[in-house]
Parts: sequence; C-alpha cells; structure tokens
Amino acid sequence: MRKLIILMHLRSGFTKTNIGMKKIMIIDGGPRKNMNTAAMIEKFADGVKAVSEEIEVKTVRLYDIDYKGCRSCMACKLKGKPSNICVFKDDLKPVLEGIAYADGIVLASPIYMGETTGELHSFMERWTFPWLSYKDYSNTCPKHMPVVAIYTMNASPEQMGFVEKGVGMSEWIIQNTMKDFTRICACNTYQVKNYDRYEFAPNQAEMKQAWKDAHWEEDLQKAFDAGKQMAKRILKEG
Repeated sequence: MRKLIILMHLRSGFTKTNIGMKKIMIIDGGPRKNMNTAAMIEKFADGVKAVSEEIEVKTVRLYDIDYKGCRSCMACKLKGKPSNICVFKDDLKPVLEGIAYADGIVLASPIYMGETTGELHSFMERWTFPWLSYKDYSNTCPKHMPVVAIYTMNASPEQMGFVEKGVGMSEWIIQNTMKDFTRICACNTYQVKNYDRYEFAPNQAEMKQAWKDAHWEEDLQKAFDAGKQMAKRILKEG
C-alpha cells in the first residue's frame, strides 16, 4: 500500500523527498507563461515561501498537458465501486489524483468572454463531477482544503458582474464543498505587450499603462498576501 501511495504521489508531480511536507497545488489555466496570470501565480507562491519553506508548491499548466473535459463515461458512478476521483486515463488523471495529497488549491485563469478558459472549465468538470453521488445526491469530495481563485481580465471593476455570472457555477460548487474560498481579481490588465501590432481603439495602450501604474502592484500584493494566508492556515491546521 505504501508503494502505491508513493507512486501516486510522484505521478502528481510532488517530490519523493517531500512526501511528508504540506503541499499546495496551483492549477494554471492560462495559455501564456509570462503574462498576467503567470505573474499573479508567482507572487502567490512567493507569499507561501515567505511564511514557510516547508510547504511544497507545485504548479500544473493545463495548456501543457493532453486531456479533455468530462466524457460522461459514468465510470465514477459504477455500482459497487464508485470513485470520487475521475478514473479516465489521460494526462489529467495523475493531476486529479495528486490533489488528494494537497493541503491547498489555487485555480488560476485569465477571463475570456466573461468566463475562465476552456482548459480550466474542463478541469473543473473532471475534478468536481465525481463528487456527486447519484445514489443519494451527497457530496463525496475526498478532502476539504482552502481554495483561492485568481482571475486576470480585460474587464473593468464595473464589469465584474458579467465575470461573476460566468464563473458562478464553478465557484458555487467550490464554496459549498470546501467552505474556505477566496477570489482575487486583477482587472483591466494588459492584453498584449505591444499594442502597436494589433487593432485596438485609440489610446488603448496609454489607458492600460495608466491603470497598470495605479493598480498592478496592488494586484500582485493581493496574490502575495493570499499565499501567506493560505500557508498560515495550512500550518495552523497541520
């Protein structure tokens, strides 16, 4: 049994030498490795490290792995052997198994068309659907832990209502399951690094730069503080 646990732990991406450590898994649903979402994730991890080097932080980039959303195979609902972890074998399976060894989760995504990326949405389907028991409609989530959602977006604070509607069901499931949920938003972020190359409204680059100068460091600080808070919570509950 111990060998099986170690194997599943390693497949999750956590290191063998740190099996006894507390762990946070960051699920990065963004396509770009060096833009807003990536920067917010990095600051979150820095916040964790500022509290303790004894918490392992693992980032999974969904755009780097091969998987799809729920296939409605119903294998997680088989009579006599239901599973609260998706059993479909692809590159996402070890990630979902690895969450069972995590003490905290970060769900990060840019907001496209008022919703998270398709990759993060597909992840959410695979992560949460097995929790639903069709026998008695109970929630069979295998482990409860703090969850932080980090969203970066072109939308302004005044447009947040559209975003809240788009992410509402996913957040509702997490809030009602984990009970410990925090949302962090960075609004009006840069969409591209060089606005001269693309069709944008006049003065868009200047407007974005002014907003960035006024708010970006504050947004990064929110991510950093969230990392510290999760780390303290995990150590306190440890």
